[in-house]
Amino acid sequence: MTWKKVIYAAVIIIVAGVSAISGVVAGGVAVYSAIKDQVVPEQPVIIEATPAAVQEITNQNININIDTAITQAVEKVGPSVVTVLGIIPGQNTIFGRTPDSPVSGSGVIISEEGYIITNNHVVEDTIEVSIILADGTEYPAEIIGKDVFSDLAVLKMDGEVPAVATLGNSDALRPGETVIAIGSPLGDFKNTVTAGVVSATERMLEINENYQMEGLIQTDAAINQGNSGGPLVNLAGEVIGINNLIVRGGSYGSAIAEGLGFAIPSNKARAVSYQLIQKGYFSYPYLGIRWQWLTPQITQRYNLPVEGGVYISFIEPEGPADRAGLEEGDIITRMGDQLLDEDHPFINVLYAYKPGDTTTLEVVRDSTPIEIEVTFGEHLAP
Repeated sequence: MTWKKVIYAAVIIIVAGVSAISGVVAGGVAVYSAIKDQVVPEQPVIIEATPAAVQEITNQNININIDTAITQAVEKVGPSVVTVLGIIPGQNTIFGRTPDSPVSGSGVIISEEGYIITNNHVVEDTIEVSIILADGTEYPAEIIGKDVFSDLAVLKMDGEVPAVATLGNSDALRPGETVIAIGSPLGDFKNTVTAGVVSATERMLEINENYQMEGLIQTDAAINQGNSGGPLVNLAGEVIGINNLIVRGGSYGSAIAEGLGFAIPSNKARAVSYQLIQKGYFSYPYLGIRWQWLTPQITQRYNLPVEGGVYISFIEPEGPADRAGLEEGDIITRMGDQLLDEDHPFINVLYAYKPGDTTTLEVVRDSTPIEIEVTFGEHLAP
């Protein structure tokens, strides 16, 4: 092959290649022209991962969200939580006078005027009360009112109010809902935060044979001595309970229980604190009697004609019971529609009424059942 033929062949190959490239470009331009006016949906980005990795990512996201909600709730309520300090005076004994005793608990500010909710048992019998704010500032405080049956008390601080907590709706609580307890356990670890869930609602605990605290919120958020009176908070940063007691052991064996904390619902705390602020006490219905609770053992031992109820040992002259016609020796077995028994103690049934309410009592007098209508008076709980 001569050199002229070699050059000719090379030219043919180059022309063919250029033509091929031109065809590809032309084809691409044609395709682009055909689809350039069409809307192409955005394709999702697919991340390939093992199930374990997906679960880990999901758990991380959930934890981040929960931590954020808890942190925000604490930041919202924390500045309104206080440590309550009190002094109980010493007692005179045959060995001399005992020293004064310091006590401590927690509380939460509920108004711009400086009113604080805490537990009655935190300030009961104290002669001097003060509060310490979250920033460490200490102010004197005055006891405005106390109520032994709800275990609530209201104080008023003497100083600048740093923040006010919002009382939420405790009736909307559901078991499993995340809650946060804030308080000062042992009086030393101020504004400690613990978290848990609502274990149950409408719990009832026997305080003594004559009274049971009802409607309590049960939680597994850690509550210790000194947390009493502090707030139980939901993730919206609302106070939905006032922490008041813990149970370490039950009646079923000698096992020690953990995570059994209880709080007074905020709706009850709101109602009681309002009256304590307005009147200095909470209004309870009043019968004007001294009485003894009759257990089945007592009724069997003395062969009484009832299975249980309230034995009237004294009637206050001109009191509601006296005006209604009740007599000493009568046994009240029913109030309204409610039978008095071990599950429905007298005080609990009585305090379902308000001062001024009228109801019918079922009474056994000389072994004969009779009905007596009574209108309750008003009194300050002891």
